[in-house]
Amino acid sequence: MAKNLSLQQLADEVGASKAHIWDLEQGKTSNPTLALLTELSRALAIPIKELIGEVDASADEENLAPLFRDLRGLTPEQLEVVRGLTKNLREMGNGGKSRS
Repeated sequence: MAKNLSLQQLADEVGASKAHIWDLEQGKTSNPTLALLTELSRALAIPIKELIGEVDASADEENLAPLFRDLRGLTPEQLEVVRGLTKNLREMGNGGKSRS
């Protein structure tokens, strides 16, 4: 998501199928080849050790992936509503104090 790539774009860039990338992302496929890991690492600018889970990834980051994918199809007006909701939620978490 940080690279703003769709699954298809990433699959094309690394020479894999969209379904295979999806299965890897969802943990439905294990033991990707070193060649694929190397290509994913290069394409995403992420160390291989992070791709295979040797670096602690927070549960929050893992849970946000589907949310960001859902946001891609929204209109600018809908995205503005989401931004407002996010701001309100942050303020609620900060005792009503805005961080911006």
